[in-house]
Formats: sequence, C-alpha cells, structure tokens
Amino acid sequence: MLHSAKSSLAGFFTGSNPSPPVHLGTRYDATGDFLIEPGNTVVCHLVGGSASEAVVLDVRERMRAMPDADRLAFTPVSSLHMTLFQGIIEYRRRFPYWPQDVPLDTSIDDMTRLYLERLNGFKGRGAFKIRVIDVVPTGLTVAGASDEDERIMRAWRDALSVPFGYRHPDHDNYAFHITFAYQIWRLDDDRAPQWQDLFDDCLSLLARQAPVIDLRPPAFCGFRDMRQFEELLVLG
Repeated sequence: MLHSAKSSLAGFFTGSNPSPPVHLGTRYDATGDFLIEPGNTVVCHLVGGSASEAVVLDVRERMRAMPDADRLAFTPVSSLHMTLFQGIIEYRRRFPYWPQDVPLDTSIDDMTRLYLERLNGFKGRGAFKIRVIDVVPTGLTVAGASDEDERIMRAWRDALSVPFGYRHPDHDNYAFHITFAYQIWRLDDDRAPQWQDLFDDCLSLLARQAPVIDLRPPAFCGFRDMRQFEELLVLG
C-alpha cells in the first residue's frame, strides 16, 4: 500500500524529546560546524538543474527562513541525496554495523577500498522513482512513488547487504529520507504551530510541483563529513 502524505513533528521539540540530538559533538558542534566523521555509503544524489530539485531547494529555503532555524545545522545543497544503504562510519565501529569478517580497527580508507572491490560488477535491482511523504525539521521523508518502486528500493537494500556484510537493525523498515539539516537544539514547543503550517504548505507544494523527485543512479560514495559525498562507483 502506498504511504499517505502527512507531516509529523514528534521528537523534534523539547516537550516530546528533551534529550540532546544523538550526533551533536561527533557529526557537528554546537555552532553548526560539521566535524570530521569519515565513512562510506550508497546514495542517490538529486539531479542538478531538474525541476524537482528546484522545488526541493525552495522547501529548504523556506525552512532556513524560519526565525528559529539557527537551531538547525544545514548541509550544503551539493550534498543533498537519498541514502539507499548505510555504509560504515568512524563512530559506529561495532556489530551489526560492521562486517563480521573484517577487524573493527580497519581504517575507513581500507574499508572503502575493500567495498570498491566487492562492488565491482554488482548487479543493481533496477530503476525506481520516489515521492515525498513527510516534511520535518531535518528534511524530507520519501518513499517509492508506487508500490513497485518501493519494492525495488527494498530489493536494492537486500542485495547491497551481501557485499557490505551486514544488515542494520532497521534494514527492513528503514525510512528513506533526504537530509537538509541536523538539530543542534530541540525546537521550542510554542513554535510547533508555525512549523506545522510551514510543512503542510511544503507538502502541498511538493505534491503539486514535484510529485516525483528526480534522482541520479545509486552510487557508492566516500565522505569525510556530511558536507560532501564523492561518487566513487555508480552501481548497476
């Protein structure tokens, strides 16, 4: 069944989630500067210059214009992507986020070289399209544009788990997304109505002007931080 469009802000406000953001201090600091956190991943970048990218960037700018947007650390436009499969990362050197057959102290560069070897000749699971189903302070939640698109995206994840050598705990119910920003501080509860109005408007805008988000083919990427994801190998 297709996902229905909605906007849910649970977890982004002090009343519903007073705990500090999980990546604060490792992925970015309290000033919003991104820190070194090397790793690799499989992502689909947005198609530069496409009509759908223009709408996505419009939504991002509307978020940045909010008076309390300084509580968010925004990533560069060039980094915008949808993660298809999470690779390994420096601050998550533990099972099941790491292949059992590789020592946990293997360098990130060596892991990236290993995965390039393992992914050589990888057979993809076909093309797919996505649509936005939710807008939240950190970006867009997306899903397959149809049931078949969703099936193909999940098939990609299943296939990629073989060369990567693991399945994350959320492997089967992973929420696909396009990150705009990370929370530095939770938003104030009394600001929830304004954010909800913004996201309702943005969902309507996306449904009208970008019912399908154009993506480049899946690519294995390396990164040093969340500002740039370098395509090393386009897959399948």
